[in-house]
Amino acid sequence: MTRNPGEGVAAGGALVVQTAFLGDVVLTSGLLEVLAEQYGPVDVLVTPAAVSLVDSLRSVRSVIAYDKHGRDRGLRAGRRMAQHLAERKYARAFLPHRSFRSAALVWAARIPERIGFAGAAGQWLYTRRVERRTNLHEADRLLALANEPGGRAHIHLGVTEDDRAEAYAWLAARGIGDGFVAMAPGSIWGTKRWGGFAELIRLVPGHVVVIGGADDRAAAAPLVDASPDRVFDASGTVPLRVSAALLERARILITNDSAPLHLASATDTPTVAIFGPTVPAFGFGPRASRAAIVERTDLKCRPCSSHGPARCPLGHHRCMGEIPATAVKDTIQALIG
Repeated sequence: MTRNPGEGVAAGGALVVQTAFLGDVVLTSGLLEVLAEQYGPVDVLVTPAAVSLVDSLRSVRSVIAYDKHGRDRGLRAGRRMAQHLAERKYARAFLPHRSFRSAALVWAARIPERIGFAGAAGQWLYTRRVERRTNLHEADRLLALANEPGGRAHIHLGVTEDDRAEAYAWLAARGIGDGFVAMAPGSIWGTKRWGGFAELIRLVPGHVVVIGGADDRAAAAPLVDASPDRVFDASGTVPLRVSAALLERARILITNDSAPLHLASATDTPTVAIFGPTVPAFGFGPRASRAAIVERTDLKCRPCSSHGPARCPLGHHRCMGEIPATAVKDTIQALIG
């Protein structure tokens, strides 16, 4: 349940509950850094899939895995987790994830201070509610929870030398040097997946490395099929931090609005992000020092959802279907020459 437990319990310490998607966990790294400066290293509660994204951060004391869709699902398991948190005697909990389940968990754990965003589903269980400014990047607006509104967050990952060595070995085994093109064609949301990656492969020379999770293997297959002699699939076969270490060596990442976009923000990898049903104004755009957006800005139906539905509500999916591969190629060339 708990990783890097340290000595004893975290009496008087701070807990951060972030059980949202992997990209959200990456964007929480700036908040963790600020809170560690204020209270010392913090404990973080995340889903099992996200443990490796935070367990090597210097701002993190210990990591608690909360399998909300598996073994920790249901009232009885929720009570067990609340009791586990209560035994650690936290003085305060911070809730970047605006779910009722997270609010109920820290309330049931009897944590005296519970800080979250106004308008969240469980806001009435908070002891302090903070304005969630919609005109900021998500990583920056999270800093308001630490009483630092308007600051600029440092998005980062605890990539280790072992991670870098594993990434180097993976590339060397396939004869790939630095400066390759990385592509991330997957997303858990169907309408966020751009269908032009296989065509883009034919327009982009050199080695291509496909990154993503195990669920992205189906999206990766057409890219490998398009040029099997120079396209290599790392999706679901290397750990998350090793994927980030691969991005450190990449010349550029081309990605949908998905978790790899935020990994690239943390590694400062030049990024071309393709947006369809969602828009960068939601606060989840790329933060690499060199980045570009490809999107249809002339469609009145955009955005159609805060996350991106499984299917286009209007049935045409023009926001993604009408983005040509040549437009993405031209954006790549403009960004990295």
